Amino acid sequence: MSENHHAFDELSTREGFNRSLGHFKFMMSVIAEFESRRSLADILGERLAVKAIEPHQVLPTVNAILVDKYHYTCRSRNMAENFDGFDALTAEVARWRGLDLVVVYFHPELGVVAVNPKNRAHWDVVQGLKRNELVTVFAGAFRETRPERKFEDGISLLLSLMEGGKGKAPAAFLKGSFIQRKAAPAPAPIPAPARPRKVKGPRPKASAAAAPATAVAAVAPAPAAAAAPAGGTTTRKMTPMYSIPVTNELFHNGNVEAWKKIIQSYTTKYPGLEVYVFYEGERIHDINTLFKWGKVKHGSAILIAVAGADIRDVAKLQRYLRQGASQMFEAFLKAPVNTVLSLF
Repeated sequence: MSENHHAFDELSTREGFNRSLGHFKFMMSVIAEFESRRSLADILGERLAVKAIEPHQVLPTVNAILVDKYHYTCRSRNMAENFDGFDALTAEVARWRGLDLVVVYFHPELGVVAVNPKNRAHWDVVQGLKRNELVTVFAGAFRETRPERKFEDGISLLLSLMEGGKGKAPAAFLKGSFIQRKAAPAPAPIPAPARPRKVKGPRPKASAAAAPATAVAAVAPAPAAAAAPAGGTTTRKMTPMYSIPVTNELFHNGNVEAWKKIIQSYTTKYPGLEVYVFYEGERIHDINTLFKWGKVKHGSAILIAVAGADIRDVAKLQRYLRQGASQMFEAFLKAPVNTVLSLF
């Protein structure tokens, strides 16, 4: 095997060294929590929820812990069918106490999403599994590495269920201690100290000895750290797809420019959110192509979705986009060039 002369380039700068050191510390804390028999997907979801890690740390962490350290069995597959029956799926897989399972879904818009299939809240992030999209299923039992056949069978059955199939879990799946644990409740907020009542009377003389105590009492208590949302869900989510009908005779260049200004206004107001546009099952990366294709005529429907951590004003966005796809699109084109509309 040839030597990699650039393996440590990341550590050659202070920024890279500190970033790597932070990841190493994070990994050690995750391993300690994982060995207390908590799902790695739940742990990662909680860290993402409070922005303790970045999304690009998910995949290296899953590989380092589940594959390299604990030797989980894994298998990748492109989905054969669309699937969104997560209620029944979660209810079934939650019975499999003999297996620890993690599903990594390569979402085309959200990126890598780690899912605990026994945690119903995790499936809300992905909304639905789509045909031909990639999933990788990991199965194991922490330090237990035998029998591997059980883990292979667990992956096969889970993949079958995720594509709408049916199957009965063998008895070996149902005995064990790998249950879905509820997230720890958020700590109660610290009540503010009661304001002292003023009492009329002679003012006491201030002494030097009393000054430090007075100064300490005047310091407000530090706010409690934000707790992770219950269920350990990731912060970044995606809405369902909403249909925007084209009521103009053709979705022409004026409609395109109106949509670009509406979306620009929305993402300027909410910089953490992204608006995705779909037409005929394909994601549209450049809205100009909707006009160049010449396919989008009166009566067609364009689909949109919003992704991000704190999704807002989707109904208002839909309303503006419907107007932008109609004969009233010119209302969005009256502002001066290079001006961002204040719509939200």
